[in-house]
Amino acid sequence: MNIKEHTKIATELKQKGHKASHETVRAMLRNSGYSLQANFKTIEKNQHEDRNEQFEYLYRNVKEAQSKNQPIISIDTKKKELIGEYKNGGQEWCHKGKPQRVNAHDFEDKTLGKAIPYGVYDVTENQGWISVGIDHDTSQFAVASIRSWWNEMGKAAYPAATELTITSDCGVSNGNRRHLWKTELQKFADETGMILRMLHYPPGTSKWNKIEHRMFSFISKNWRGKPLVSLEVIVNLISSTTTNAGLKINCAVDRASYPTGQKVTDDEIDSVNLIRDSYHGEWNYRILPR
Repeated sequence: MNIKEHTKIATELKQKGHKASHETVRAMLRNSGYSLQANFKTIEKNQHEDRNEQFEYLYRNVKEAQSKNQPIISIDTKKKELIGEYKNGGQEWCHKGKPQRVNAHDFEDKTLGKAIPYGVYDVTENQGWISVGIDHDTSQFAVASIRSWWNEMGKAAYPAATELTITSDCGVSNGNRRHLWKTELQKFADETGMILRMLHYPPGTSKWNKIEHRMFSFISKNWRGKPLVSLEVIVNLISSTTTNAGLKINCAVDRASYPTGQKVTDDEIDSVNLIRDSYHGEWNYRILPR
């Protein structure tokens, strides 16, 4: 409730013969247990009936993989960011009355374009990898990011790995319904010789994906109030993100082209060595090397 609403209540009280200022109304509200609060996102519609069971199934499988010292990663695409002198939410220390000047409008600079940060978070080691793409957020880009993590970080951390567990939402580039996602994973499985264990979060629950609150949130805090003027600045800000729990993030720019509209033939999808779990095989499945 703002000062206008306080004043309105005070006016109504005066009309009824009670003298009260907006400050009096504010004090009355506070004494009655009221305070200024923002809207809180909690209402979720169209929840899947097996939502909780899928969370428990995912938890059991992750714990089983950890007990065998096998890698578990959480993956997702962070929000696309405009590159250039654009306002970034939050505040940064500056000389009083001299804030950093940025563009008045958020129209994309066609030369600088957008940054597409795709993240891979190692759940056990509390370490992460970000591939900053500059083309499109496709399934090819998603799997390329996983491949970069494996080559730069994962292989050294898990030299005896035989199975990689991947948790993700049912989103765009890594969606459980995307044929290109599965054919690209098959290529990665063939390259590494690892079994790829996919566990998808139920629809509408992407915010529970561990990468969101264990890595992405801290990146956003680290670069708050700082315009993302170049790819180099983005990489440096991501790489410098740390936490008291020991989070470490490596980052690199992926300048490859990932065209949209890639078609997958029936023969290609049929050749994927995919085994579905008996429980919700559309969410839980393995892709074995061929």
